[in-house]
Amino acid sequence: MSKYFARRLLTTIPTLFGGVTLIFLAVNLIPGDPVAMMLENYFSGDAYDAIRIRLGLDQPLYIRYIRYLGDLLKGNLGTSFRTGRNVLMDILAQFPYTFSLATAALSLAALIGVIAGVVSATQRNRWSDQAIMVLALTAVSTPSFWFGILLMMLFSVRLRWFPTIGGGTLDDPLNFLRYLALPTIAIGTRSAALIARLTRSALLDCLGQDYVQTARAKGLTERVVVFRHAFRNALLPVITIIGIDLGHMLGGTAIIEKVFSRPGVGKLLVDGVLARDYPQVQGTMIFFMIMILIANFLADVAYSIADPRIRYD
Repeated sequence: MSKYFARRLLTTIPTLFGGVTLIFLAVNLIPGDPVAMMLENYFSGDAYDAIRIRLGLDQPLYIRYIRYLGDLLKGNLGTSFRTGRNVLMDILAQFPYTFSLATAALSLAALIGVIAGVVSATQRNRWSDQAIMVLALTAVSTPSFWFGILLMMLFSVRLRWFPTIGGGTLDDPLNFLRYLALPTIAIGTRSAALIARLTRSALLDCLGQDYVQTARAKGLTERVVVFRHAFRNALLPVITIIGIDLGHMLGGTAIIEKVFSRPGVGKLLVDGVLARDYPQVQGTMIFFMIMILIANFLADVAYSIADPRIRYD
């Protein structure tokens, strides 16, 4: 197994290199002039040229790419054009907000999704199964940002149970959780629906296998048959989708963070795109890519733990 994980780690190197290259080219070839946006409409030609030289934008693209790779090997994601601060430091300062939102949403999605999927599978074709699947289909079809706005209008504006915008402070856990509640529901509901549908499908497939029929023939109770024999095997594809969802949530919180005006790496990315802040956009996208790779790797580890019969050669 250790050889498998070592190979997986080695395969991330070309993936990282290809991802960094694509991100660099995409960011640097998009329309827009970051210097003009920094100076707005009040600048002379000399000031414009001086800033381009200071930022290195006067150099050919391949020179900037080589320099950027060299900086990445040193752990330097560059300096923001907009703020003048180190991009990595800005990301690390905002990451706790994004990480807390992603993990809270995934925990909520996994808990609700697995329970709903098990109930739906064990109550197949009954009213509870149909109700859960209708709710799941509705949740999958509902955009997270639109659902977030509805939650904000109801629970923040009308009922005033939760704050409208912001992210709270890490120094006050209770206040922080109040700011976290609505974004967590907004981003976690769709994942919960996907997990519920997948859990139902996987569990129904396992319940139809021969070893489950054998367990029933031995006189075991339905609870033992479902949870001891079928559920563990049905959990394997669910673990995979949960791991993938964690990576997607870490990289996909930008819209929700913008809707709720929350601090976070996603909002940092959106602000960088609007300002044509190349280092900030590149740095946050590379950071998200690394988080997704780590999440997928952890999903593989969890997969092998859930089923010890799996051996990676």
